[in-house]
Amino acid sequence: MTDAQHNGPVAATAGAAGVVAAVRGMTRFDRTYDQPDPRAYFRALGPLEYQTPGHAQHVFRRLRRALRTGGRTAEPMTVLDICCSYGVNAALLNHDVTLDELYARYTSHEAAGMSTAELAEWDREFFTARRRSDAVRVVGLDIASNAVAYGRAVGLLAQGFAENLETAPPSPELRRAVRQARLITVTGGTSFLSARTFRPLLSAANGPVWVAAFVLRTSPYRAIAECLASFGLATEQAVPTFPQRRFTSAREQRYAVDAVTATGNDPEGKESSGYFHTALHLSRPTSDVVATPLDALVPAV
Repeated sequence: MTDAQHNGPVAATAGAAGVVAAVRGMTRFDRTYDQPDPRAYFRALGPLEYQTPGHAQHVFRRLRRALRTGGRTAEPMTVLDICCSYGVNAALLNHDVTLDELYARYTSHEAAGMSTAELAEWDREFFTARRRSDAVRVVGLDIASNAVAYGRAVGLLAQGFAENLETAPPSPELRRAVRQARLITVTGGTSFLSARTFRPLLSAANGPVWVAAFVLRTSPYRAIAECLASFGLATEQAVPTFPQRRFTSAREQRYAVDAVTATGNDPEGKESSGYFHTALHLSRPTSDVVATPLDALVPAV
């Protein structure tokens, strides 16, 4: 699930009227979300310049390095990627590849002629050859069972769980999988999430966890930050914002400009210029906030 795609999670949380209202102005991308493989996803989002995972790649690598340098985690480090989709964040975090290269790969003539099984084999070879020496163990969580299955099949996700924690508690298997998590990442989907997702995950973790979320400026994050505070995590918002994708229509842009203005933020030069923007929220134990300033972890856009 990504905030770029207003789709299935709304139905899954239809009782949460505030969530539905928060995203009702966004374009739907239902058909790209839970396909057997990621080709439709990249074909749909490429023309819109969807780029949040590319921004996150640089940030998440810095966070991984900071956690290891600070001695907060033993090898191998576990990262939980919420709304993991096909494992795109895992691909970018653990492999020598860029988001632009993934767009080119999955929209290529060569990829178009493959079956899903052939594409998966092609991907397994590709990512194995480009796996970094500092790769971490990524656990994926998403309600899209096909997408999660693909991420696991090609080796991007060490474990993957198709569960909706907004409507049901995590399975015992998911609880066990996140015990050693030291970093939780989200690049899309916070518009559909609440404390119901984060609380059981933080409860299951054995030690201190950092939570890094790229949040659309059209959506509030306060309730989630308050939940994380109950686990001793202080949330900071990075100063730069990050372009997410182009708007699909003037109507969608009006929605975004109005929503951002309603939050007390200024859309000038951001949403008013034709793109959704995200803000990075990083939640950490207070001792880590003091030890490592946020601006040392977040590169300029």
